[in-house]
Amino acid sequence: MNSQSKIILILVGLLLGFILLFGVFIFYSISQYAYDDFHERLRIRAVTTAKIQLDYHEDSNYLKNFKEEYLIKLTNEKDFIFELKKDFSIEKTARSLGVEDKFIAEILKTKESYYNKGSLFFSGLLYSSKGKDFIVIVSAENYYNTHHQAYLKQLLIGASLIAVLIIILVGYWFSAKFTRPLTIISQRVNQIGTENLHLRIDNVTENKELKSLAMAFNKMLDRLETSFEAQNNFVSNASHELKTPLTSIICEADLALSKDRESTEYKESMLNIMTEAEKLDSKIKALLFLAQTGFSSKKIKLEKVRIDELLIEAKSTIADIFPDNRLKIKYESFPENPDHMIVKANEQLLLLAFTNIIGNGIKYSDNQEVVVELSMFSNEIEISVTDTGIGIPTEDLPYIFDPFYRASNTSEYQGYGIGLPLARNIVRIHNGDLQVLHNDPAGVVVKIRIPLDKN
Repeated sequence: MNSQSKIILILVGLLLGFILLFGVFIFYSISQYAYDDFHERLRIRAVTTAKIQLDYHEDSNYLKNFKEEYLIKLTNEKDFIFELKKDFSIEKTARSLGVEDKFIAEILKTKESYYNKGSLFFSGLLYSSKGKDFIVIVSAENYYNTHHQAYLKQLLIGASLIAVLIIILVGYWFSAKFTRPLTIISQRVNQIGTENLHLRIDNVTENKELKSLAMAFNKMLDRLETSFEAQNNFVSNASHELKTPLTSIICEADLALSKDRESTEYKESMLNIMTEAEKLDSKIKALLFLAQTGFSSKKIKLEKVRIDELLIEAKSTIADIFPDNRLKIKYESFPENPDHMIVKANEQLLLLAFTNIIGNGIKYSDNQEVVVELSMFSNEIEISVTDTGIGIPTEDLPYIFDPFYRASNTSEYQGYGIGLPLARNIVRIHNGDLQVLHNDPAGVVVKIRIPLDKN
């Protein structure tokens, strides 16, 4: 069953249930009111009959004329007056009226009682006049019960059927209007595949929830498109980076085996092969390490680490790699409270990320000054690494985190395009964020934000 049918059934079920409950309530209330009202009419007639017939006029024609002139006529109305003599019998009186004995007994006991038999209603009372006791009973057919209730029942049933029809039509219109954007979104999503990930879901509705759903789909497609592009770039770059040393090894081996050579030439060929093999080994290790850092942080041991101590250790490591570096750490920017520099981290991984980023700044700025600063935020610490080197062309910025991708202006610098993606993976493991921005007028600024350890 589709959503449209479900909406219609739910609306019909809920509103029909409400209508039925409301109809039953109205029917019962009006029936009870009519029942009580008719009994009250009969009681008034019984009192009137008693006063006129027993106190003022014994002539029955006067009572008849009075009722015809002043009271509303009731169907099959009859009056009965029984004097309570010694030979009065409850059973005989009840049989003569066609009622149960308890009705007459109730009148004698409580001085007033009501009784009905089908549509015929009785109202009786005990009345004393001129030193004598009488039972006065008035009976009539309850026209309201036999006719008005039947009309009310037909009216309620007819109104309910019309209401159900209206509900179905309104429910169909409402469900069609509600599900139409969902249908459009579904059709649009079905059109999107790996070959056209650039397509997006248009703004098909003013409904806030559906608009949020469409935006969520579009964001998911953005991530998928980025992932597919990154995968394609990775395959292209990785195949090129791995193929180049393999080609050199094969060519060098073919050249060495093409004819007999001197031992020095063989030695030179083996050295070339070893060099290319070491490059290949370095790239494979970097690739594997990059993949490992993409795993869940739950598999990596995290401890309390002080950022200032980690940066000092990174400076020492950088000095071994770049002896002529001009790295400057602005200690004056460090927070005064040491607790504001403690993060939950894997020391070796975070040190590797800092070393890669600072090393890139030194390498691509030809040993010009690289500045490291710390900034405090409410729950985060920011490490900023600024250089004045060759920078990154604007058109290359979207791809700098793709493995093996290198900017177009880095051909003169040795590297594999692994350091920055690796650093970002490591920062993400620590629930942080890494941004690469242009530095005015030259170079780049790399900002790393890592949550502080509050425990």
